[in-house]
Order: sequence, then C-alpha cells, then structure tokens
Amino acid sequence: MSPKTQEVYIVRIRSVLSHSTQALIEGALISLLVVGLMAGTAFAAKPTSSGGGGHKGGGGSSGTGTLAIVMVVDANNDGAPNFDDTITFKVTSSLASPYVDLRCSQNGTVVYSASAGFYADFPWPGARNMPLYSPSWTGGAADCIAVIQNTTAKLTFHVNG
Repeated sequence: MSPKTQEVYIVRIRSVLSHSTQALIEGALISLLVVGLMAGTAFAAKPTSSGGGGHKGGGGSSGTGTLAIVMVVDANNDGAPNFDDTITFKVTSSLASPYVDLRCSQNGTVVYSASAGFYADFPWPGARNMPLYSPSWTGGAADCIAVIQNTTAKLTFHVNG
C-alpha cells in the first residue's frame, strides 16, 4: 500500500471515529435529557407527607374555599376556556396549603389531570398554569372539575373544542 493510500485510510478512520464519538455524545445527552424529564416529572408530583405542616392527602373535608378560573393563555380572546388555552385558578381557602386538582374528561374518559399547590411556598409555581391539552387530549371539547383538596370547594366547567 502506498503512503498516499495509507494517509487516505487514516483520514477516513479518524473521520469515522470522530463521527462515532459525536454520535455517542449525542446519545448520552439525549439519554440525560430523557432521564431528567422523567425525574422532573416524578419530583413535580404533589407531596404526600403525613407529618406536620405539609400537604395531607386523603379524603374528607376539613376546610372551606372558593375557586375561579383565570385565563393565562386565551388564544381566541373569548374569555372562556377552550382546547389549547392555559388556565390557572384564583383560590381562597381556609387551609394553610391548599392544593387544586383538575380533571377533564371526554365522554367519561379522563384526558387531562393536574394538581398544584396554591400557596406562597409551593416549590413548583409553574404547575399552577394548566394547559388545556395533553397527549390523551388532542382536540375537542371536555368537561372539567376542579376541587380544592380536603374542602367542599368544587368548580365544574366546560372547555370548548
């Protein structure tokens, strides 16, 4: 093999190794992103402590409260919740750390569910903005129920398609 041919092979091998290394790094970054998203979702779940001071899961009503829809993104500016809008809630409650659960259904099938704390120290305040869509809800109208956990406060509303 001539020196020129050897040089061409070495350049090609370096190129293949360079591309392989870049592909491995890209794969590692994608894996880290996926793991980070999964971990973020797990940490974003509502806490269920049984100790003092935090959110207490379970049934029963031990407080009072009221809920009102606040439009965050109103795509068609009609002031009403529509598919693909984003809402939050104005919450008043006698509880120190009120949580709002939102569940939306189409023909009896739950297509969206979210929960967030509506108190000052809630660690994920962005979770209070609830987009009216999901992988299970790709269009159309839905009927929704928002409740303040451990109270009798409930708000039912229709989301236009």
